[in-house]
Amino acid sequence: MVNRPLITVLGASGFIGSAVVAALSHRPVRLRTVARRPAAVADAGRTTAAIEHRTADLTRPGVLAEAVAGSDAVIHLVAHIGGTGTWRTTDGDPVGERLNTGLVHDLVDALRQARTAGPPPVVLFASTATASADGEPATAYERQKLAAERALSEATAEGVLRAGALRLSTVFGPGPTPTAADRGVVSAMARRAVAGAPITMWHDGTVRRDLLYIQDAAAAFTAALDHASALAGRHWLVGNGRSTPLGEVFRAIAATVSDRTGTPPVPVHRVEPPAYSSAADFRNVTVDSAPFRSVTGWAPQVPLCEALDRTVTALTGAHGKDLV
Repeated sequence: MVNRPLITVLGASGFIGSAVVAALSHRPVRLRTVARRPAAVADAGRTTAAIEHRTADLTRPGVLAEAVAGSDAVIHLVAHIGGTGTWRTTDGDPVGERLNTGLVHDLVDALRQARTAGPPPVVLFASTATASADGEPATAYERQKLAAERALSEATAEGVLRAGALRLSTVFGPGPTPTAADRGVVSAMARRAVAGAPITMWHDGTVRRDLLYIQDAAAAFTAALDHASALAGRHWLVGNGRSTPLGEVFRAIAATVSDRTGTPPVPVHRVEPPAYSSAADFRNVTVDSAPFRSVTGWAPQVPLCEALDRTVTALTGAHGKDLV
């Protein structure tokens, strides 16, 4: 048991964090989950990993260093959930800046102070695919993620750690609990359809997104762990590899909900974008994850139609009312 590597997951109770913990729980490792609230593990009675749960506020001085002490690998999945219930943040928002960038600096400092003669610990960081779009970052969120990536890259060059940033496309799917539910646009519109409300979009439906199912996203992190040395010092795009117009996605959701509930499909129509919308909301996104695939052998396994069906099934199932 003592020879098993220690993998620490920061943000373990969140949407992606819960899926990564579930994937790692079947590996012969020591797994430390760290989050503000307890992290649930699916099929907890059939896990292979030795799991230690910690609840902690990582923004408090010294807490992060204690949380990652002794780790062979750290998966950084802490997310800032803004007032609109999403990842949105603004320039000058101290909470967003602290969680998206400040915690990475704290992590680098903690691992620098704990340096030993052995191999530097692995760090995998969840970033965003839109940070790699042409031109300057369009949002504060993208700027904060890029700043965090730079800090990890510099620390890798210094020999403090071995970091790889996974720039994820739009991840969606059913969350294991209401507190770990997906807050993205796909699941938000699925919840509206299940509730019988119209599906709304801020454009004509031709805006395209690269959609990645949650289990495929979690598998990308486990694959990255297995090839950490080859990934260190760079960012890597991770996505489905094809983009789909959101209008087409939303109509598919309406049809799938209709099939599940026996009710007519809810309408899909355009509305005026809210004041908090940004240029990123109207940007086409297609992710070329070929470099990441070639290094790790990872590939998405769940087709979009099946992923949408699984998402709707979770929302219309026995516990769906808790997730809507």
